[in-house]
Amino acid sequence: MERNNFKIKIFADGADVNAMKKLYEVGYVSGFTTNPSLMKKAGVTDYKSFAREAMLKIKDVPLSFEVFSDDFETMEKEARIINSWGDNVYIKIPVTNSKGESSMDLVRKLSAEGLKLNVTAILTMKQVEDAVDALSSGVSAYVSVFAGRIADTGVDPVPIMRQVAQICRSKIGVESLWASTRELFNIFQAQDCGVDVITVPNDILTKLPIIGKDLTELSLETVNMFCNDVKSLGFKII
Repeated sequence: MERNNFKIKIFADGADVNAMKKLYEVGYVSGFTTNPSLMKKAGVTDYKSFAREAMLKIKDVPLSFEVFSDDFETMEKEARIINSWGDNVYIKIPVTNSKGESSMDLVRKLSAEGLKLNVTAILTMKQVEDAVDALSSGVSAYVSVFAGRIADTGVDPVPIMRQVAQICRSKIGVESLWASTRELFNIFQAQDCGVDVITVPNDILTKLPIIGKDLTELSLETVNMFCNDVKSLGFKII
C-alpha cells in the first residue's frame, strides 16, 4: 500500500511512537495527529520527550501536537513552544476552551504570524466558517471536523463534510480534515466528499491490506476464526 493509492491524505491518529514509526516506514500514511486523550491511553508521561522522539523518527510529513492549557494566554505561549519544535509541526488549537469561549482570536493572531495550525474539535458549520475566516490565506492549516462524533448523534456526516470541503477550498492553504474516524469505509466516504485529509486510528489502519479482498474468501476466514475460537474456549453444546 503506497501513500498515493488514495486521493485523500491519510494521517495516523495515535500516540504510540513505535507504531507511528512503523506506519511511516511502510508508507500507509502521509502525516500524524495526536491529542491528550490518546497520550493518556498510550501511557505518555512526558509530552516534550514524546514529541522529541516522534520528530526524530518522522521528519518530513506533518505532525500535529495539541496545546494543553484552557486559558488563551497560556495556550498562546504553549503554541509558540510547540511551533519551535520543527518545520513540519502543526499546532492543534481547540475551537473553544472548556467554557465554550471561542479561540478564534488566538487562531487569527497565530495564523497571521505564519504558524501552521490544526483547528480541532469542530462539529458545527458555524465553527467551520469561523475557523476558515480566522485563518490567513496562504498559511497552511487544517480544519478538523469530528465527523465520527457527528455520526454518533445519529446525523449523517457526509453532506456536512461535503460543505466543509467546499468552504475550506475558498481559502488558499486551508485543508479540510475528517476526524474521529470509526471504520475503514469512512476513508472512502471522506474521499468522495472531496475532503483533503482523514485521521485514522491505528487499529483501523491495520485493515488497509484487506481492501478489495474477495468476500467469499473473507467469509471463509471468518468461519475459521469462529472455529478456532471455539476450540480455544473448549465450548460444547452436546
